[in-house]
Amino acid sequence: MSDASYRDAIFSTPLDKVARFSFDEQVVACFPDMIRRSVPGYGQILGMLSLIAKRHLRHGAHVYDLGCSLGASGLALAGALPADAFGYTGIDLSPAMAARAKQTFLDECPDHAMQVEEADIRTYEYAPSGMIILNFTLQFLPPADRDALLKRLYNTLEPGGVLILSEKTIDADERDNAWRVERYHDFKRANGYSDMEISQKRTALENVLIPDTLDALHERLSLAGFPRSMTWFQYLNFTSLIAFKEG
Repeated sequence: MSDASYRDAIFSTPLDKVARFSFDEQVVACFPDMIRRSVPGYGQILGMLSLIAKRHLRHGAHVYDLGCSLGASGLALAGALPADAFGYTGIDLSPAMAARAKQTFLDECPDHAMQVEEADIRTYEYAPSGMIILNFTLQFLPPADRDALLKRLYNTLEPGGVLILSEKTIDADERDNAWRVERYHDFKRANGYSDMEISQKRTALENVLIPDTLDALHERLSLAGFPRSMTWFQYLNFTSLIAFKEG
């Protein structure tokens, strides 16, 4: 983002009390810059979605993008697949995110069947789907709600369907986890964040973003019914998994 007004500067000034992080209008305004500078490998994950879809998605099947934010995953699919290849529903609990994503799809890919709904992914009534994307969304749900959601998503998928689950993770080994966190902070410093910004955002995310270990994510997928899952991407403490529903 070259326009300075869209640069993430939310935590660039000292705050007497750091509020809980929320996906409000302020975050929406700078979200692309925030993601670019805060999530290692995000562009690579987006780039693979259409390749995975070409390999695993039945022509004309439906795709759900849960916690779709501004619709980057949907745009990645629409940019690489013809309009009749899939239908798409993005779901986000944030009114600001959902509204912006809906307008983006109208502007950028009007010929594709792209819809956005403001809803809670835990209670949404899903239709059969060939592909479900959960990019950095599960980590914001209370841990007690995660297994039930994944079970519902397994039941939603058609035979042969796939679930993409991308998450920030923690290491069970405290020393390894500390190393990854330190290198992640180095990554953020290299992208222009100050120590104050890093510290204040970390405080804002406490008890909002609650990560699992990588092993715990695979265990959750297994308990949900998936017979097979694999880690296909990892960059520091950011990972992406694919889970298969056999046909």
